[in-house]
Amino acid sequence: MSRTTALAPRSEKGLLTPDNCVVALVDLQPQMLFGTSNFDRQSIINSNVALSKAARVFNVPTILTTVETKSFSGNIWPQIQAIFPGQSPIERSTMNSWDDGNFVNAVRKSGRKKIVLAGLWTETCVTLPTIQAIHDGYEVFVVEDCCGDVSQLAHDNAMKRMIQAGAKPVTALSVLLEWQRDWAERDTYDAVLDIVKSHFGAYGIGVEYAYTMVHGAPATTFPEYVIPPASTHR
Repeated sequence: MSRTTALAPRSEKGLLTPDNCVVALVDLQPQMLFGTSNFDRQSIINSNVALSKAARVFNVPTILTTVETKSFSGNIWPQIQAIFPGQSPIERSTMNSWDDGNFVNAVRKSGRKKIVLAGLWTETCVTLPTIQAIHDGYEVFVVEDCCGDVSQLAHDNAMKRMIQAGAKPVTALSVLLEWQRDWAERDTYDAVLDIVKSHFGAYGIGVEYAYTMVHGAPATTFPEYVIPPASTHR
């Protein structure tokens, strides 16, 4: 489920481009989110959905992985699965995804040496693979607003530890704009603004205002809300 349009090459020089990185989303599962308290949980979902949509728009290989789905953590969030409908998450028993051969092989198969990584919880399921991937020669960009932990202290300490090991902290919005880089790139322009208007609050509302009130463009239309039919499951 990826775009087939070839994107114009972006300059690199230490930056992320759609051609030099792979996205890894780790343990975006209900039980993991239940225990998260450092960020607003809805904001964590929103940021991960935005990052996932961005990966689709820019055709960036994306690895989904889950842990102990049936026995503890539950299925990957449906909001994420809907963005990658044909992709099954790599199931693990290990807390550290870098200990799982299938996950590591998926990263290697991508051929990318930069990993854009997000997940729950920051201090374990994000920190451990980050440190070991860096040890193995990868460059890791941790999407901080897509991560969460059991406390603010746990999250902050985890971020410090990863940064000390060489990881780069980013946000979902910074990744999106780093991939876009040039507003003259029309092949992704409209899709990027759609993500901005759907997921980035004041920035998105500001874009909508400027387009409609300043430039006279028609108002953005979203799909009509359809009320789900009553379920027979109670």
